[in-house]
Amino acid sequence: MIGSTLERRPARRADSSAPRRPGRAGRTDRPGILWAAPALLFFGVFALFPIVLVAWLSLTEWSGLGDPVFVGLDNWLALPQDPEAPGAVWSTVRLTVLCWAVQTPLALLLGVWAAGQQRNRAVLSALFFLPLLLSTAAIALLGHSMFDPNFGLAEVVGPLVGVPDGNFLGNSDLALYMVIGVLTWQFVPFHALIYQAAARQIPRMLYEAAAIDGAGRFRRFLSITLPQLRHTIVASSVLILVGSLTYFETVLLLTGGGPGTASRVLPLHMYIQGFRAFEMGDASVLAVLLVAVGTLLSVLVVRVTGYSRMTSEREGL
Repeated sequence: MIGSTLERRPARRADSSAPRRPGRAGRTDRPGILWAAPALLFFGVFALFPIVLVAWLSLTEWSGLGDPVFVGLDNWLALPQDPEAPGAVWSTVRLTVLCWAVQTPLALLLGVWAAGQQRNRAVLSALFFLPLLLSTAAIALLGHSMFDPNFGLAEVVGPLVGVPDGNFLGNSDLALYMVIGVLTWQFVPFHALIYQAAARQIPRMLYEAAAIDGAGRFRRFLSITLPQLRHTIVASSVLILVGSLTYFETVLLLTGGGPGTASRVLPLHMYIQGFRAFEMGDASVLAVLLVAVGTLLSVLVVRVTGYSRMTSEREGL
């Protein structure tokens, strides 16, 4: 009798400790779509809907007043006949490539330096990151004042670099490079801040082990810092490349696309077609192309770099 009671006790404990099925009020298996609903709604209203609307406008003829008139693919077929489009495309390509080639190494070096413990690092970092506090319009106007041949810095520097009149912005060979210089000053601090945060996550033990093995500073940078920051380099590169397709205010305020069309990029050409020539259909074609190119470019960078296969930023630990 006692033995049978003892044998039944473990079974009761097992039954009492068995997980209970949560009731209707305590359910935890809610669909994940509910958690993503706010983000999906925001994306649909402020991103997907405007893209669809612009794609539809690219199939219409509209001056901004009245009702759009559907014309099918006429605007797309007329794009190759646009005399300004090839120059705008070439200027956009040069702007995108040069912005990436200049901003990436500068931001990387500045960010890694700012992550260290150098003397006066905080003060110098605050000066370097000052453009983050200024608006795009303020930076463009400041750059325009600096390059003004009448009273700006260009009046002094121009004769020293082979531009006697100091008219950098009025030179068709130099205008686009002046725009790139201002954009570099504006956006390098932002990307340097990203690199600074990533560099501070690198374990110090890696540098200590390399120093014990006799590796110098440059060798540690190549063998430790760069591999550990490759995720950040890819993410920053995507931001630079895709962001270069949206530069508009700086070009408009600095050069207005001039002299002539020397610095006219696709976003500015889209603005001119839509709000000066009142050809909203042609401008919408350019807008759709910019969205498509930006998307394809970001996907291509991710595919080529293998970013989607990267699972750890602390390899070797």
